[in-house]
Amino acid sequence: MTRSVEPVTPPEARLERVLDAAADLLVRLGYRRVTIEEVARQARIGKGTVYLHFPTKEALFLAVLLRTHHGVTARMVARMEADPAEVLPGRSVRSLYLDIAGDPVTRPLYLGDGEVLGRLAHEAVETLGALSRRRQEVGRAWFGLLREAGLLRPGDVDAQLYTLSAISTGFYFLDTLPVPGAPAERAVRAELLEQAVSAVLEVPAALGGAAGIAPAVAELYRSLIDHIDEEWRGRLR
Repeated sequence: MTRSVEPVTPPEARLERVLDAAADLLVRLGYRRVTIEEVARQARIGKGTVYLHFPTKEALFLAVLLRTHHGVTARMVARMEADPAEVLPGRSVRSLYLDIAGDPVTRPLYLGDGEVLGRLAHEAVETLGALSRRRQEVGRAWFGLLREAGLLRPGDVDAQLYTLSAISTGFYFLDTLPVPGAPAERAVRAELLEQAVSAVLEVPAALGGAAGIAPAVAELYRSLIDHIDEEWRGRLR
């Protein structure tokens, strides 16, 4: 018996080609140097067809950034649903590091690499302010659930979220430098990141209580995906 496959409509397939081409060119050339003409050429469509989807270059590349955020967040939710330990800060950033660090496209886009994004990085912050605030709200709610479950050390939530970001950012930044003695294996660096975050933020033996809050934390981040999709779909014509 042949299994039926739902066909992808030509406009959807074309849109994916445009976004794939734009993401690749953005990483290779940087925002300032990429033109709509080059995106169209790589996507094998006419320049006018790109403008059928996106009114401006900024709208196109903001959609690329948002689609990248969607993918990273969706995979994060899937991990939480598969393993409750993924809601713990240490394990979460470990998995995120492994997800992002090995992807040459996702890494600079998700981390806001200034050399790649240039002016777009500043425009994205201004344009996507509502989404940024929503991400902060989700982060606070996540840490609130951890605290209620007795999994988080006492302290100011905003300060703890800052600490989480600072430690993670340090690991990503050091990956770009020739640090003597740094572990060559990405998995080892990820393990060190998990240990650092866990030691600072989590109570000992926190793993046992994660199952009780995992569905709620996953739902928080699923709601964030909805906001991300609203933002990037809103950039389409």
